[in-house]
Amino acid sequence: MNSVRNSLLLQRAIEFESSICKRVNQVCRRKWLKTFFSSVSRLGDGILWYVLTLVLPLVYGYDAIAVSLRMAIVGILGLLVYKIIKRHTERPRPYSVLKDIKLGTAPLDKYSFPSGHTLHAFSFSLICIQYYPQTAWFLIPVSLLIALSRVALGLHYPTDVLAGAAIGYLLSLVGTMIIL
Repeated sequence: MNSVRNSLLLQRAIEFESSICKRVNQVCRRKWLKTFFSSVSRLGDGILWYVLTLVLPLVYGYDAIAVSLRMAIVGILGLLVYKIIKRHTERPRPYSVLKDIKLGTAPLDKYSFPSGHTLHAFSFSLICIQYYPQTAWFLIPVSLLIALSRVALGLHYPTDVLAGAAIGYLLSLVGTMIIL
């Protein structure tokens, strides 16, 4: 009886998450929003984080080198973690499973869980904000927009993004504990 109930609950959760994906993805039917979210997502490909790690020492001086190194180490750890998880979960992306989802931009890899873009956005942003709180006004909205863009573009489910954010948070804690 419990397995039937659990199965029904799981099915309802999947349906609920799929309906969120469909609603959020409909936003990208407007060309300007698709362009906006594609651009935000492109920043999350790594461009923004590479620039941030290089610019921090220029803006904040010698002490920021250690922060940039922490971010670089966490970036590598994040890449390893999410690739391992993706390889084991093999969750297909929403656009490949749900007929109502339109792909907004090309994916970087085949699988959905977790969102690497969100993982890196949260880990880099949280490390940076820990040392330079004045960057929060920019990094928090950008990280949230990157996470939203991944669902809007049909590349991720909300749970992929939530998992990416949680892993990014945990990696940021690791990053702030690194002694350099």
